[in-house]
Amino acid sequence: MQVGLSIFSTTFNAEVVKFFATRADAFGYHSLWMPEHVAFPVGFQSRYPYTPDGSFPGDIDLDTPEPISVLNYAAALTSRIKLGTSIVILPLHHPLYIGKQLATLDVVSGGRAILGIGSGWLKEEFDALGIDFKTRGSRTNEAIEALRAVWRDNPSSYHGRHFNFGPVKSFPKPVKGDIPIMIGGHSPANARRAARLGDGLMPGSTIDLAAEAYAMMKEECARIGRNPAEIEFACAAEKEVWMGGWHKLADSARRARDIGAVRISAPTTMFSLEWNPDAIARAMEKVANEVIEKIK
Repeated sequence: MQVGLSIFSTTFNAEVVKFFATRADAFGYHSLWMPEHVAFPVGFQSRYPYTPDGSFPGDIDLDTPEPISVLNYAAALTSRIKLGTSIVILPLHHPLYIGKQLATLDVVSGGRAILGIGSGWLKEEFDALGIDFKTRGSRTNEAIEALRAVWRDNPSSYHGRHFNFGPVKSFPKPVKGDIPIMIGGHSPANARRAARLGDGLMPGSTIDLAAEAYAMMKEECARIGRNPAEIEFACAAEKEVWMGGWHKLADSARRARDIGAVRISAPTTMFSLEWNPDAIARAMEKVANEVIEKIK
């Protein structure tokens, strides 16, 4: 059982990234993850899919940095830990551009990049960028297919409804010729997408909802003749872990393992809600020594 960390902090700067990246790398955490939102439109009405009442639990005035830039910085500070997006809102991006960004991250990190993607929930964010929210599902599917072509082929081409290019030359290529694509979300559409197009499924929901998504993914695999063992399944820790509840991580991890997950992820806020480097470092080491070792 692996443990990943998502960088969330009320204080965001280069020192915060350096702190979490270097210690997570040294203490043996599996991966470091960064979320994405391009912008939060003021007064948005879209329902957030991971709370019972649809309310967004975050503070839109906090820093939400561009994730791939942060991960490139973390790559220069680390040597072992995997570096992933959790998640990039893929239909907001052209696959040629984000394909180049991820391939670059993969090369400078020595093959440690993971692309976690979602199709998005914030309609007003799509509106601000001039992208049709209703087409986000088909744009996501096409973008995944196009990314595979960009990373694999030389020259690269893709011809779809939303993206149409090639033949083109795009370098560098990923270290191993591809980058794992993890599908976020717990909806039936995301479960099917993981079965058909993904390397993994990582619902950002409760463990019970994640189990339902995993079951749907396996059902889709049976329909299309794919071995579900090829698809990595990861869970988010329960919400009581997120807000300073690192001592509850082991219970969440065991529940996740019992439903088939190989990794559990939690935000760095599980160590402390306040920026206290000494206390956070002690908690990170304690989790590494007393939680990660026991749930492997």
